[in-house]
Amino acid sequence: MEHNLKHFYIPEEQSIYLLSHQDAAKLKAWIKLCIRQLERLGYQDIELIGKGAFGFVFGGTTSAGTELVFKFSRINLPQHVQDRLEEESYIQSLLSHPRIPKVIDYVRVGKQRILVMTRAPGRDLDWYTLQHGSFSPRLTVKIAAQLAELLLYLRHFQTEDRLHRPIVHGDIKPSNLVYDDQTETIQLVDWGSSVFAQLDAQGQFMANGVMDLMSSDLQSTNAKLGDIYFIGDDQLNGGLSSPRFDEQGVAATLYALASGQGARFGRKVVTPLSLGLPLEFAKILNGMMNHEVKQQHEAADYFLSHMGRLQHLVLPELREPGPVPKLPVWIGDTDRNIDTVVYSSRKSFLRQQHPDIDVDAIEDEQLDKYYKNYLQGMGETEKGFVAAVSRLGRFPIVGGLTVKWQTDGIRIESAFSLFDVQMKKSFIQALNSMVSLARALYQEGTFKAVMYDARDTIHIDRVSEQQPFRVPKRIRIPFSVTPAPEGSLNEKMHSYFEDGRDPDEHLVLPDSIMKEIQALDDIHHTGCIIFEALPKNLKIHNYYRLLDPSREQEFSQHLLNILNAVQDIRGIGIGGFMKMPYKDTRFFEHISSCPERYYPRNPLNAVRS
Repeated sequence: MEHNLKHFYIPEEQSIYLLSHQDAAKLKAWIKLCIRQLERLGYQDIELIGKGAFGFVFGGTTSAGTELVFKFSRINLPQHVQDRLEEESYIQSLLSHPRIPKVIDYVRVGKQRILVMTRAPGRDLDWYTLQHGSFSPRLTVKIAAQLAELLLYLRHFQTEDRLHRPIVHGDIKPSNLVYDDQTETIQLVDWGSSVFAQLDAQGQFMANGVMDLMSSDLQSTNAKLGDIYFIGDDQLNGGLSSPRFDEQGVAATLYALASGQGARFGRKVVTPLSLGLPLEFAKILNGMMNHEVKQQHEAADYFLSHMGRLQHLVLPELREPGPVPKLPVWIGDTDRNIDTVVYSSRKSFLRQQHPDIDVDAIEDEQLDKYYKNYLQGMGETEKGFVAAVSRLGRFPIVGGLTVKWQTDGIRIESAFSLFDVQMKKSFIQALNSMVSLARALYQEGTFKAVMYDARDTIHIDRVSEQQPFRVPKRIRIPFSVTPAPEGSLNEKMHSYFEDGRDPDEHLVLPDSIMKEIQALDDIHHTGCIIFEALPKNLKIHNYYRLLDPSREQEFSQHLLNILNAVQDIRGIGIGGFMKMPYKDTRFFEHISSCPERYYPRNPLNAVRS
């Protein structure tokens, strides 16, 4: 019986363009309110610089020109969750280190709590690697030395009364490290998961005296869950908090920076020994990411005691060719930002991995919010593949992907248009990692994903489920026109229908729409259309590129006919179709892992002139 890796949805952060008009208006109003509150407090040049599950982060300046960061808790959260910001403020205010922002104030404005701190110069490392690709061995080692210095400071932290109280950050990852490319230095931000360690690095209970030991809860962890793409197994499984947690976060971060990936899970396939790092440093990193806890600790101790020496290695930048894409990549041209969303149905996949969970009872919003948590039941390489597809959605792309695992290897059909040529190197690295991870999965099954621009999503509202959806006459489905290059590929057209129907697409499209989609199938183009019907809202996700300009008028008419037929949609659910530009299958043999590759012993032969 075929073992399917069915389609699933990988959201990172829901685009405002996917929210209903009402929810988008609420979000914009909330951001304006925060900005007004900060302006009333006398700050200037306010800008939103980030948002997460628990709050929003703004940047601004004082009247004297000092750059600050303001972290707001979401006031609609339970009180104990809002209290986390005060706990974060307290722990961070104890710390005094050049690689940690200083707490300036913790204030309350009505029910709103605001943490004020100095602003780290630069951009976070996650943004930086998306823009520029993986870090060179020289920069990776330089950042590693700074992280080792930070870990030693936290491991040996003492309070004002000289009590030894190690602190665990709990969520070390590239997006929490702000990098100043002028000085090549980092600062560790977002202390929302930080706690006082319950165990020291040797696994002994932290207690300064018998009474302290007796009053401590030695059974329950005080640790908070960091990003499961980066934290280690002990923290993930609820172990007592320890400085060892942050060593795992550092190892995963360095691995992600050196490999251009967005998670630690690819380590068994794209190993730390395959990234072109200096031999000794590569072996340290490999040890820190070993599944054996004893080897992790030994490697981490070696890391902390030897990075002071390794940071002085002379590692000239090498003259290396750019990465060659394993799948075709088109460079598109647009004068606007692209909000990429990765879509495929996911409930079959989760049902297969978690038979004990009633997946159908989980609301899509919940599934999106907690999606990462469901990865825990999967094998590590499967997690790596999921994370790699997720990372593709961080780029301004549209396209599609079908991976078919068979006994002799894998076959991939794809179409990717990247709308920022500056990110080409980074995107190709991410794409190649995804292919390597797919090759290391030995199974039979199919995986599909579609990437579209959320800004093109059409929203149609209705008062009740008993009424039909009606599309206003002014609305059109957008498409671009690009003549296809001459050649035999033009004759190998991929069909909408050859990949089969997804069993979780519960929305059955009416014949009036299917007739138009079948007509479109005979016109040379690429793209997708996905109907997401909710009780009072219909989302039409789409992207289209016509490859036969001579049929533009006909193509446009079919899209208009689809909109006119939307009123025939009945029921709730998701249904849609994807079309590749050509039938251009790429075959890859299975692999167990990538070959070892190290920084050359004599780099002077390969440095840039």
